[in-house]
Amino acid sequence: MITKEKKTDVIKKHATHPGDTGSSQVQIAVLTERIKELSGHLKNNKKDYASQTGLLGLVGQRRRLLSYLKKRDLTAYGSILKQLELRK
Repeated sequence: MITKEKKTDVIKKHATHPGDTGSSQVQIAVLTERIKELSGHLKNNKKDYASQTGLLGLVGQRRRLLSYLKKRDLTAYGSILKQLELRK
């Protein structure tokens, strides 16, 4: 789980306007932070299969949001990939 402070920092960094918590860019950034936290947990706990299933769900959700953003706004898609260092 990411802390509340870390989540608000990520939201502030990727928000398109003040009070933005639901745009695709913000959702992708928050999901990326959750994926990083869960990946670190799974490195230490290799047999935690429930968390592994949750991780796969988060990765799928992020993939769907990225494909939606690519269809709707290609420039925002490119900038979010660079900011989060995804798909090098």
